[in-house]
Amino acid sequence: MGGAVSGGGGGVGAAAGEEGEGAYTVVLNVYDLTPLNNYLHWCGLGIFHSAVEVHGSEYSFGAHDHPTSGVFEVEPKCCPGFMYRCSIFIGRTSLNPLEFRDFIQRMASEYHGDSYHLISKNCNHFTDDLSTRLTGKPIPGWVNRLAKLGAFCNCLLPESMRLESTGTKHLADCHFSDDSNTSSNEHFEDDDLEDKHLLSQSSVSEDAIVKEVHR
Repeated sequence: MGGAVSGGGGGVGAAAGEEGEGAYTVVLNVYDLTPLNNYLHWCGLGIFHSAVEVHGSEYSFGAHDHPTSGVFEVEPKCCPGFMYRCSIFIGRTSLNPLEFRDFIQRMASEYHGDSYHLISKNCNHFTDDLSTRLTGKPIPGWVNRLAKLGAFCNCLLPESMRLESTGTKHLADCHFSDDSNTSSNEHFEDDDLEDKHLLSQSSVSEDAIVKEVHR
């Protein structure tokens, strides 16, 4: 699935050491949502969560029931509720930490938690968008391949999951073949939520850029 993949992050560290002045490494961290990925990845498939690591923090998108940003920030490779799989070097950005903070807050306002959709607007769509804006390069296709297949086979999906549906589709509604019930929304409601921080939609206050989420 690509030679730039590093299970332990060693390759990412080497890439970071090659940074030029004014260039900052952008890394994709990939997580497993189900142990079935150990078998599915041989077919180029899998059920993954992904996040973009830049400037020492990791950013991703998750579902909740409110019309506020679903973009959250956590410590790299430690997203609660998911199983870290690997890191992939995407490229570099010229945005310094202050410029990036302003950028990610503006982008966060485009990704409300109640707009999350398993097929059309999931965490991998967010990381693909973020990676492309920062580096001009998308994430590897295999990370979100199941969603693309779902869009292609839209007419075969349950009505609640179809793209024309106006309702938000959470991972909680999707049962996998190993009888597990994995939910991005569920992770926002359990005890792990205390370790996640949603990005404030307002970029006016520098003292309240990151707001901790409480249950």
